Amino acid sequence: MATVANETPTTASDAEYRPSADEPFMGEKQLNYFREKLTAWKDALLREGKDTLNTLQNEPLREPDVTDRASSETDWSIELRTRDRQRKLISKIDAALRRIEDGEYGYCDVTGEPISLKRLEARPIATMTLEAQEKHERQEKVSRDE
Repeated sequence: MATVANETPTTASDAEYRPSADEPFMGEKQLNYFREKLTAWKDALLREGKDTLNTLQNEPLREPDVTDRASSETDWSIELRTRDRQRKLISKIDAALRRIEDGEYGYCDVTGEPISLKRLEARPIATMTLEAQEKHERQEKVSRDE
């Protein structure tokens, strides 16, 4: 199961079931689907982190050539920044799993309206509807520009 830091991995159940607007919003079937999707994504990120840690522990970081050493250190710096972003992503995944357990998953934090299934499919950690997110980002931009 391949994944990129910002993409959710595909699971076997993805082929069998897709949430639909024809069924109750955030009914048991949809909640189970998103719980499994989030858990699989988290597991993949944790595995990648363990692989990085194992590599760091087992490979020498000191290269004899100064240029090679600088290149190696740059590569590791990028890798560690990626892992830090993934660590933050894991905390967002954990928050989404808590929202599932609390019965709040799939509803906008700002408006209380349902978040579209299409948005949740693309970004299962979403906490706002697309409209609320866009408004939030416009307000952030205005605040930064002032």
